[in-house]
Amino acid sequence: MLIAPHPSNESKRQQALDRYDLLDTLPEDAFNDISILAAQICGTPIALISLVDRQRQWFKAKFGLEADETPREIAFCAHAILEPDNVFVVSNALEDERFADNPLVVEDPHLRFYAGAPLITPDGHAVGTVCAIDREPRQLTPEQLRALQALSRQTVAQMELRRKVAQLDDTLSRLKHTQASLIHAEKMSALGQFVAGIAHEINNPISFIAGNLPHAHRYSEDLLNLITLYHQEYPDTSEAVLHKIEQIDLDYLTDDFPKLMNSMKSGADRIQQIVQSLKMFSHLDESEIKTVDLNANLDYTLEVVRHRFKTDGHRPEIEIVKAYGNIPQVRCAIGEINQAFLNIITNAIDAIDERPNCANKAGKILIHTEYLNRKQPGIRIEISDNGVGISENKKSKIFEPFYTTKPVGQGTGLGLSTTYKIIVEKHGGKLYFKSEVDRGTSFFIEIPDAQT
Repeated sequence: MLIAPHPSNESKRQQALDRYDLLDTLPEDAFNDISILAAQICGTPIALISLVDRQRQWFKAKFGLEADETPREIAFCAHAILEPDNVFVVSNALEDERFADNPLVVEDPHLRFYAGAPLITPDGHAVGTVCAIDREPRQLTPEQLRALQALSRQTVAQMELRRKVAQLDDTLSRLKHTQASLIHAEKMSALGQFVAGIAHEINNPISFIAGNLPHAHRYSEDLLNLITLYHQEYPDTSEAVLHKIEQIDLDYLTDDFPKLMNSMKSGADRIQQIVQSLKMFSHLDESEIKTVDLNANLDYTLEVVRHRFKTDGHRPEIEIVKAYGNIPQVRCAIGEINQAFLNIITNAIDAIDERPNCANKAGKILIHTEYLNRKQPGIRIEISDNGVGISENKKSKIFEPFYTTKPVGQGTGLGLSTTYKIIVEKHGGKLYFKSEVDRGTSFFIEIPDAQT
């Protein structure tokens, strides 16, 4: 048996084959159809699209043969690629000293006839063949030989088309990610400026109010003490004064006014707390790495969306369960991490609102943090809800840019893809989830502890 030598351009030929990314791929109709046509045109029971790899020939398409590949050293196609300009024909392998003792001839499938038209790439490399095979000796007509060469050209054209489609898909994917990043950056910058402006506008008057409340409280106490002292010193006051005291219910006013002042102080403190949270979120586009307390930043995030937890007439108030662990501070881009928290929490609220029985069943969001003491230490944040859940056919797509399960106009499809980019690509962490339809979803964020 004569083993075919490697072509002089073997290295470049192999590189050309690798560029098509065809080896060990699933069957495809476009190539299968060509093998069927080759068998019908040549009148043979077997036809193949064979790719000659480093140590084997592998069949991208096959008609009439069960095997997926054979060793290269016994491959007829390894001889065919040495004559790229012609159809390589063996009329009767038993009478050809090159193949008479070839295992494919003397053993199953007992080949006798072979005709292979090389697959020539645009840069001139023979990477395989379209071949017709029979178990009986035979000859092909000139028309059949030309048709087999035409099929080889069509196969290469299909290979080129497949490669270009793959390149286009890759380009489109990269464009989507780039577009998503640009939209995210612009959105975060605009949102940061908007929130910073609101925080500034609220902060000035509330600071004035909060700063003057202690003085107002002291002044009111002085006035109430003066009224009490006046009554003690002048019990016999005029009818007009007594009438006014009764009209304004002085006893109730004296008792309630300090409570009113305390209530105003509590309100002012609450507004200042909200302003502090807004200030934190005025840096959503900030990518500077800082050492931060993630538990505190989860609280800031909850403060920003607290209004959405309240009952809205369609469902009861959403219960927030905080199970914060004793976690160390970590180094991260906290503006981006806060955005990731915000995306997942708002999705949890949306999932609760989408439940068909949300009016009868209270919504719940659990936030749990813990330290992962392992070879690569880090922090794990779990955000779980009892919302509508994610169906199986959507689970594989939810991190894709622009994919959304919400109605048109109610979601950009960027929230979770942005979150994935922040956690996985920017911070080298992990983002995964578990979900059951009608039972809820749990998202898990793992952030490495870079300080270790």
